[in-house]
Amino acid sequence: MAHSSTGTVRRVVSLVPSLTEALAATEPELLAGATDWCSHPPGLDVARVRGTKNPDVERVVSLAPDLVVANEEENREADLAALRAAGLDVLVTEVRTLEQAFAELDRMLTSGCGLARPAWLDEAEAAWRGARAEFDVRAVIPVWRRPWMVLGRDTFAGALLAHLGVHNVYGRHAERYPRVPIDELNRRGLADLVVLPDEPYRFTGVDGPEAFPELPSALVDGRSLTWYGPSLIEAPKALTAALGSALSRPRVPYAP
Repeated sequence: MAHSSTGTVRRVVSLVPSLTEALAATEPELLAGATDWCSHPPGLDVARVRGTKNPDVERVVSLAPDLVVANEEENREADLAALRAAGLDVLVTEVRTLEQAFAELDRMLTSGCGLARPAWLDEAEAAWRGARAEFDVRAVIPVWRRPWMVLGRDTFAGALLAHLGVHNVYGRHAERYPRVPIDELNRRGLADLVVLPDEPYRFTGVDGPEAFPELPSALVDGRSLTWYGPSLIEAPKALTAALGSALSRPRVPYAP
């Protein structure tokens, strides 16, 4: 996804929470606007432009950014086309693997924004180089309920878990986020673990684990699992701790 800058970048609008955090950690003065979902860093004081799926195009244009940063999964092509039609320069990232995350963050910050490669990006790469596959388990990873939806093929979160030795049982599904009936998710022998992030659906200790009575449930921080940015520095430790805690708890015997 090519990007041709039209000149010096002094003002950036970010339509992706991960990219907003990455910019704020590198050169916060560049940020002129962000979505309502851009929650990190806490207290970020910039103009808000609604959501990732329904940005206020007129508001973005009014902020006169030199660059808008987006993502091919998080943002709709129709909105990006409208921004381009209004004369704005739009850089679109694609992040489905760890390697892509590091490459696209570097591209956005250095080629897109003209910044020096930040130290935190080197730290994040080092953290994942040092992360070992401490597990060898099969997992289902729901991302929604009512209806139940899980991670399928070709997802960033699935790539992170695979790096740690957690194998997504739906990782070869034809869809990236398939809808799967709860009875199938609980089919005996399908998985060793259920991984429940707190975003996009907010799974909690009382909302999610009860649907998987025979499986250990790992409640994980959604930012650690799905965000690509400074959170990648601590993500290996955070995810490993949550997964290990779930797998170390006593199993409830299966009662047919």
